[in-house]
Amino acid sequence: MSDIRKAVQEKYGAIAAAVTGGVAEVSSGCCGSTCGSTAPAAGGRSADPITSNLYSDAERGALPVTAVAASLGCGNPTSLLALEPGQTVLDLGSGGGIDVLLSAKRVGPAGKAYGLDMTDEMLALARENQRQAGATNVEFLKGTIESIPLPDNSVDVVISNCVINLSSDKDAVLGEAFRVLKPGGRFAVSDVVVRGGDVPADVRRNMELWVGCIAGALEEQEYDARLRRAGFANVEIDIWRVYDVEDARAFLTAGGVDVDRVAPLVKDKFASAFIRARKPARE
Repeated sequence: MSDIRKAVQEKYGAIAAAVTGGVAEVSSGCCGSTCGSTAPAAGGRSADPITSNLYSDAERGALPVTAVAASLGCGNPTSLLALEPGQTVLDLGSGGGIDVLLSAKRVGPAGKAYGLDMTDEMLALARENQRQAGATNVEFLKGTIESIPLPDNSVDVVISNCVINLSSDKDAVLGEAFRVLKPGGRFAVSDVVVRGGDVPADVRRNMELWVGCIAGALEEQEYDARLRRAGFANVEIDIWRVYDVEDARAFLTAGGVDVDRVAPLVKDKFASAFIRARKPARE
């Protein structure tokens, strides 16, 4: 197991255990994670500039509180496209299951929503959330996003919420997403991206540690290029939330970074993006 994968697995296992144990606050997730921000476990609201205000009151109110509490992403991938009754959806890195359960409602009883996660504690939490929600068209799978345990051409939509940036082999993830999608299937994820490549390496590392705790966000044009190399078409990358260095001041200062010096270097460089693409249909 790579050091990155081990670190992610340990961190998310601890978060799942905290949610299951009813801790009043848990560290927020991939974005913001243990890097100095917290998210209320019960209400799902957060002052964190990355994880806050991602889901509507109606969406949160229709789900178990522990599913909302374990929502650790940087966007709401279920809002990126219209899901249709009878479709099959796969969530890469499904965590506590919030996006799987929301997708399951939209595809209806004739559809299917899969969640894929590698962490036993998160899978146990997600399955309990599924039970509480009464979702019979949901299945949580154990595995890694670099090796998806589903057949070729078996999924209509692949979603993910700030998890691909945590992988050390993003080409494998994108290749696997392409493989399991049916011809004409859609890829619709939220992820952290870097805007432009002219950020000093040490500054980028510190900002990525704040944004994701495990550095690895792709530059947006590189993300586009990797999707196309994997075979995807109609690639769109829409920036929707740009992070201000002031949001990270306390974390960066604690790490010995001169925030006033680096502020001009990182202005408008780190952001959450909605990323969409399509697997070409067979001719």
